Amino acid sequence: MSTRPSKVKKSIHAAPQAPVAKLFRRQRAAPLTKAAPVARGINPLDSSQTSLPEISLAHLDPRTLIAPNFRAYELTQSELATRRGIPNGFANDQHLRAAIHLARQVLQPVRARFGPFTPNSVYRSQALERALKNKPATWVSTSQHALGEACDLEIVGMATLELAAWARDNLDDFDQIICECYDPSTGPNSGWVHVSLRPPGQGSNRRQCLSYVPDPVSGQLVYVDGLQAVA
Repeated sequence: MSTRPSKVKKSIHAAPQAPVAKLFRRQRAAPLTKAAPVARGINPLDSSQTSLPEISLAHLDPRTLIAPNFRAYELTQSELATRRGIPNGFANDQHLRAAIHLARQVLQPVRARFGPFTPNSVYRSQALERALKNKPATWVSTSQHALGEACDLEIVGMATLELAAWARDNLDDFDQIICECYDPSTGPNSGWVHVSLRPPGQGSNRRQCLSYVPDPVSGQLVYVDGLQAVA
């Protein structure tokens, strides 16, 4: 028997080596690219300075500002229409533009003087007019509301007759101002003020002031000339 020491066979698997630390070089950050500048003064939901002929129903979002403090949807708001499911959208661009003209020349000056408020009513469709006045389906309203040319206003804490007088003395122009259903015996905020304004190109405004108040004899509501509390 051989006395030579036996050779140790080498493992076919190399012994694991200690990991060599990697050197990381700090990479220079890529230069930031500037975002495309947003055009100043352009807001797709602000048409408060857009001329009337450029505004149309086809491209109008209800949230669009059509005057500095009023949006398009405010021109067609109606609690009655909402409750009864009566459609109250503008019939055409002419009615829309008339209502926007009214908002800029009537609603905005009132807002600038007295602060935020919501008009009682501006545009009223023929369907809404019939429902409001309890008329048959064949009846056609001649109200300026149905043309987008009128609004009904109230200012909380201000006597309705006083608001009507302010509108008469401070609006640049108006077709009619009517102090409607004002009865000081029930409180200074009774009734409302109806203001109408013809749109550009539709004739001159009458600048007519009326009151729709109770007749002292019959008690029935009647139209009288001027702004007053009683007939």
